[in-house]
Amino acid sequence: MADSSQFSVTFWGTRGSIACAGPQTVKYGGNTSCLEVMCGSKRLVFDAGSGLPMLGRKILETEGPRHTQVFLTHTHLDHIIGMPFFALFHIPGLNIPVHAGHLKPIGMSLHDVLSDMMRAPLFPVPPEIFGANVSFVDFEAGETLNPLPDIELQTAPLNHPNGACGYRVNFDGRSIAYITDTEHYPDRIDERVAALVADADILIYDATYTDEEYERFVGFGHSTWQEAVKLSDAAGVKQLVLFHHDPSHTDDMMDAIAADAEAARPGTIVAREGMTLSP
Repeated sequence: MADSSQFSVTFWGTRGSIACAGPQTVKYGGNTSCLEVMCGSKRLVFDAGSGLPMLGRKILETEGPRHTQVFLTHTHLDHIIGMPFFALFHIPGLNIPVHAGHLKPIGMSLHDVLSDMMRAPLFPVPPEIFGANVSFVDFEAGETLNPLPDIELQTAPLNHPNGACGYRVNFDGRSIAYITDTEHYPDRIDERVAALVADADILIYDATYTDEEYERFVGFGHSTWQEAVKLSDAAGVKQLVLFHHDPSHTDDMMDAIAADAEAARPGTIVAREGMTLSP
């Protein structure tokens, strides 16, 4: 029987932009964004990058078919590329809502965006091939959601091209915040993000670049590990986890970033595929 107080996050994909599996990225992983958050026996999936198919296989092998909810930060390709290959989508009788909070304000729908991705000549079959009852739910970033009893999701818009949505999962008196694909402001802390992550037990944050690298990528919609430290200190975050690693960053580079971040804010860690954390 599952522990009703279990609250954890497991990383199934930690990279940004494009998958980069290979001998130089084994330690931290090469798949793109996908998180599994367990709230007791209830599962929430955040983002559907190339790590999502592995999660689907794990669920079927260890638990069998399960109703699941998916929440997307946004629909850039690295965050949705795993969706057609998620095993649970292909099992009749399962109910799997997929949520997105960045499209409604610009007059677009999640169903239309995913249909465009899974359309010839880009993909051989459309979303209608899914055997499960996959529903597409558009909300507006800033809303508070209650996807399941005793689980609260607070959300906020992020500073990213075409929009993105940050999440905070509140469960059993604890919190996990997921803020990826957001660009910091050069002269101030993003107040919306700071409010969303205030006093969070765990903050998973977009640290694609170092401050030195960032100068070449202003406007790309990403942040740095140094800015993650500033935000965490300002917002009273307990545990900072660096995420959305640049695909050019090898394990050796990530080791160096991990050491620098630990020195700057003791307890800071770098997300690795397969890692599970609990507040």
